Amino acid sequence: MSRLHAFTDDALGSLDAVGVAEAIAAGEISVAEAVEASIARVQRVDGELHGIALEMYDHARGLAAHPRTGYFAGVPTLIKDNVDLVGFPTQSGTDAFVATNARRTGDFAHMFLKTGVIPIAKSQLSEYGFSGAAEHPRLGAVRSPWDTDRIAGASSAGSAALVAAGAVPFAHGNDGGGSIRIPASVNGLVGLKPSRDRVAQDALFRLLPLRIVADGVLTRTVRDTAAFLREAELIKPAGGLRPIGDIGGPSRRRLRIAVCTSADGRSASPEVCELTLKTAGHLEELGHRIEQVDAPVPAGIGEDFVTYWSTLANLIVRSGATHGPTWDPLKLDNLTLGLAHYSTRSVRRLPGAIRRLQQARVAAEEFHQTYDVILTPTVAAETPQVGHFDPTQDFEEILERLMAWVAFTPWQNITGQPAISLPLQTTASGMPQGMMFGAATGYEGQLLGLAYELEEELGFTSIQA
Repeated sequence: MSRLHAFTDDALGSLDAVGVAEAIAAGEISVAEAVEASIARVQRVDGELHGIALEMYDHARGLAAHPRTGYFAGVPTLIKDNVDLVGFPTQSGTDAFVATNARRTGDFAHMFLKTGVIPIAKSQLSEYGFSGAAEHPRLGAVRSPWDTDRIAGASSAGSAALVAAGAVPFAHGNDGGGSIRIPASVNGLVGLKPSRDRVAQDALFRLLPLRIVADGVLTRTVRDTAAFLREAELIKPAGGLRPIGDIGGPSRRRLRIAVCTSADGRSASPEVCELTLKTAGHLEELGHRIEQVDAPVPAGIGEDFVTYWSTLANLIVRSGATHGPTWDPLKLDNLTLGLAHYSTRSVRRLPGAIRRLQQARVAAEEFHQTYDVILTPTVAAETPQVGHFDPTQDFEEILERLMAWVAFTPWQNITGQPAISLPLQTTASGMPQGMMFGAATGYEGQLLGLAYELEEELGFTSIQA
């Protein structure tokens, strides 16, 4: 087990994003010092982690030379390479074309920049974000700093690996099937997928027939996640959703919490089941009411999700020529191509699948009339070795392995409800194992209050320990 991190006695120290923002505001460190420290840290570890898709160091230095506004003014960060930043290419984790510079900044990045952050790079993802592991045949796999022989999850793999390694205090991710929560679990981070329409996002994601994608951040502390959501809400309030406001500490309300260790006919591994029930035991000791339940997920919902998910791959493959003369579908990986072929074979199922996916929200909201929160493992088994999801292997093998591992996370993408992965458990081999908590639409504040309590009472796994 080879552990790697960049924490050192520089301007960033062990500070989280709120801590860096406070140090800058107090004049204890300068923006330039924070940015240079972060660049140096990335350079120290990324040769092994492979988390950077595009360096923006000179651009970041230019921004650092001028006054910044916003709560996170001057805090260095990463933006995932599937959202647009004007003047920079968006490669989306693929070799199938050569991206040109974006003509405008997308809606998410526009909001994020208003908080005052300084992006020093764009972070790597799996091809178009489809896989739960970013294993590129040419670029190499994005690796977990906890064990560089293992994957960093995906699709927000680059952001997660470099936050966990201490290279940046926090970083952007987005989540269309678990892509914030999965790498949070793998890398010992806090990862919250917000409610549908909570956070500004690019038109590409807003225009989907079922809006499964949500943007957010990967952090090392609950307060960073809470502060990001507070600032995002101040910049662009989410009409129709319960406001979050400023959640600054634990909630004292005792919750009705359902516990489940299987989903859509798939169970977590014995070790992960045990760790989930151990977490439930801690919650009961803290006074919460715990009840083991069957998964609220309708039978067959996983197949419906894959049918819809594969349609997105098919649209990408069919519209690829719009990228211009560099488009080469032969350079797409087997997962993307396999999903596109799956979609073609399943086209007659699509209308029914979309209808059932849309109806699932009603059942999910009814479930949360009985239970405030549902606890499940974030992923069903310990973090795999690099190569387990190799995108050059047979499509059916990749798909089966993915669906078995990420059985729990797609539910909240389907329903639009919020869910958070917390680094509460560690496997026998020393790897972080995230525990996931889901709530009704608009109840991010409830999840944050519980997360603060668990952070305070149980503590989180630390790569520096």
